[in-house]
Amino acid sequence: MANWPWRVSVRLLALAKKTGMVVGIVLVVLLAVRVYLSQQGPELHPWHTWRADEMSVRELDNADFAGYLAREKAIFTDLDNAVTAKTAGEDQTPLNRYYRQSLVWPGQFAPDANRSFVLMPAGKPRGAVVLLHGLTDSPYSVHYLAQRYQQQGFVAVAPRLPGHGTAPGALTAVDREAWIATTRLAVREATRLAGDNVPLHVVGYSNGGALALKYALDSLEDKALRRPQQIILLSPMIGVTAFARFAGLAGLPSVFPAFARAAWLNIVPEFNPYKYNSFPVKAARQSWLLSQALQQQIVQEAQNHRLSELAPVLTFQSVMDSTVSTRAVVESLYRYLPDNGSELVIFDINQAADLRVLFRPALYAAVNTLLPPAPRAYTTTVVTNATAHTLQTVARTTLAQEREEHRYPLHLAWPADMYSLSHVAVPFPLGDSLYGREPDEKNRYGISLGTISLRGETGTLSVGLETLMRVTSNPFFPWMMTRVDERIACGEQAAVAACLKAQARAEALKQDQVQNGTQQDADDRRGSHEAEQADKP
Repeated sequence: MANWPWRVSVRLLALAKKTGMVVGIVLVVLLAVRVYLSQQGPELHPWHTWRADEMSVRELDNADFAGYLAREKAIFTDLDNAVTAKTAGEDQTPLNRYYRQSLVWPGQFAPDANRSFVLMPAGKPRGAVVLLHGLTDSPYSVHYLAQRYQQQGFVAVAPRLPGHGTAPGALTAVDREAWIATTRLAVREATRLAGDNVPLHVVGYSNGGALALKYALDSLEDKALRRPQQIILLSPMIGVTAFARFAGLAGLPSVFPAFARAAWLNIVPEFNPYKYNSFPVKAARQSWLLSQALQQQIVQEAQNHRLSELAPVLTFQSVMDSTVSTRAVVESLYRYLPDNGSELVIFDINQAADLRVLFRPALYAAVNTLLPPAPRAYTTTVVTNATAHTLQTVARTTLAQEREEHRYPLHLAWPADMYSLSHVAVPFPLGDSLYGREPDEKNRYGISLGTISLRGETGTLSVGLETLMRVTSNPFFPWMMTRVDERIACGEQAAVAACLKAQARAEALKQDQVQNGTQQDADDRRGSHEAEQADKP
């Protein structure tokens, strides 16, 4: 018995060695599979291997916006010389954004919306707003919101985040800290232009939503950072898919030049003038690290009782989102928010869609299972069908700290062939010339992605159908803009939270009166007729 502890330790050591060997073998096999699969894909092009000379975090924190724009100009010049000017042979296609004679070459459009921009109001600024675009995206995705703020008298600053707007290879050489530093730089510029005595809003789409919220949380601890008065998020990246956690492992084989393609999750033709189609492993990894840091910071600030100082948050989110986690928005953000005028807007699926019989049964009740029981510390608004058989829509609003639900018509209808919004649809109106399903100017940017409707044999296209099938514009965009206007209006009040609460209550009561009238019945009848017509061959 005297040797019993020694025998146990020996056995445990042997077991650990065997476990380590098994884990090692599994990792080797997985890496081998990863190498094999990556080698089966398309070859890398110059826009996959080019790197931009972006500012470091230290440079960003010591720079002014003019210096950032000067570096940006130099980056685009280098891109033109090193990539665009050398595109030859089979790459000279009508829909290659890196071929100067193509229909989608960004350099021919004025302005080139891949670049940072600043919009100044007509008169004295009444506020400042910083708008942050998403991952693989460009400032183009926030230009409608920027214009809206400009019309309302705000200075709008929309920086091109490092690694974006140029070539997808640039994303392999930047990290989240550079994006965070660029956010701080944009706030400094917005403050310089508008002054520090007017409201500051931060607006973020997707990954930009995570950055906007990260800045707001950082400002609670760092007194040198100016605190935003309000936060507006569109499909924010509060949580991402679990795969992103292991993206770094997936890219390990790329340290060997022969396996460089392993650094990419997909390699797709670049036919979009304002968004990358190819997606590097590092970008996925950085998005996961950012979302994890953000979630941890939210919990920490809640434990330290500092979230009471956080600005009110307005979020627009589709219940179905394959890019970010809708549940994370609820459970990792809103559950911790105080009763400060925050609101969560959820776009439900189209309950009257033609393909209803093909839906997974769980989708019908997705919203109900997503939200915790009322009362909640924040207002919730669900945009959904007036009935299961009409395309006309209503907003179902439950005010903060209340259980009663208020319904009111939006006077907007779901398109009959659209069964849900997608992640990429939220910031764009139906009339957008690139992404809209009803473009104001078709093919203005060489292609109208929102109008693509293809039928044919599978396995034929170089782009996956899951990409082409996604909805790229938002039928509820006008209503969404009115909600942003309401937030702007409250910004001039001394007690912003009280104004937002009073405004939400007045709107709910007013709309209850509308609901009690005949307008909803008329909308329902019209929507039912539209649905019936859509069902006819």
